[in-house]
Amino acid sequence: MTASNAAVVFVVDDDPLIRDSLKQLVASVGLQAETFSSAGSFLNTELPDKSCCLVLDIRMPDLSGLDLQAELIKRKVSIPIIFITGHGTVPMSVKAMKAGAVEFLEKPLEDQVLIDAIQYAIKQHTQIRVEQSAISMIKRRIRSLTSREHDILLLVSAGTLNRHIADKLKMSESTVKTHRARIMGKMEVRSLAELVRATEKAGMQHT
Repeated sequence: MTASNAAVVFVVDDDPLIRDSLKQLVASVGLQAETFSSAGSFLNTELPDKSCCLVLDIRMPDLSGLDLQAELIKRKVSIPIIFITGHGTVPMSVKAMKAGAVEFLEKPLEDQVLIDAIQYAIKQHTQIRVEQSAISMIKRRIRSLTSREHDILLLVSAGTLNRHIADKLKMSESTVKTHRARIMGKMEVRSLAELVRATEKAGMQHT
């Protein structure tokens, strides 16, 4: 993995010594690191189009780590979070994990434990990105359908038989079959099962 396409680890901590040491640690395993002294400054950053994760101090002035996590969820920003803290509590860790944090680590940090957590978080984000890309592609294919094909797609993926679709949409069964073939082609699927899985991934509401 070259420096240009290496995954990015964002470090948000108000302690400059910790930011510097974590940046060096991340770089030592071939990953990019970007550091921030506050949650607010991280919020103003546009995330790159690559796999990444966030190493986040839980206690900071102004916005805390938990506040930042809540704001990212509100903004629908999907990035795995590893919380670090010098004085965490069980309720804090429970709240963070329930909200989707990957890990909750106490300072002083063990290098290998943190690196393992980072590698896991990046792998998780890579999988999320692959899934999001697949869903986007399916939605583009759905948008390429005509309104009639869209109606038929909803009925077909709900398990409606051709003759019942023909009756419902006031057309011949052979016309339904022709539309189905076109739909399968545009959706780039080879079976009804694949078609159903695709519409479910796209979040279509079946009639």
